[in-house]
Amino acid sequence: QVQLVESGGGLVQAGGSLSVSCVASGRTFSNNPMGWFRQAPEKEREFVAAINHSGAITTYADSVKGRFTISRDIAKNTVYLQMNSLKPEDTAVYYCAARRPLAIAITLAEYDYWGQGTQVTVSS
Repeated sequence: QVQLVESGGGLVQAGGSLSVSCVASGRTFSNNPMGWFRQAPEKEREFVAAINHSGAITTYADSVKGRFTISRDIAKNTVYLQMNSLKPEDTAVYYCAARRPLAIAITLAEYDYWGQGTQVTVSS
């Protein structure tokens, strides 16, 4: 059974940093692009960042570019999201997602596996 499990969320003050992780189990995702999405209360889930299978290619939403960094450890079947200079508007549930072995993608519909999410709250 394929599972994506996020961890590392929490409460942080504006301007602070936080790192979230996503561990995949049930199969290897070494050939799969991975992504992070987030959903704030009463808003639609939105793209945050994505990384290709090797980690050589990354892409970010404009709202997080320069502040967030996505990375992956293929041997550990884990993808990370380092979040710096956090703002209150970054408050959301952050979801990890995996796509079938195709090119990197930025839309929800292109991802096949999802984690349960981890809450990130940024206080002002």
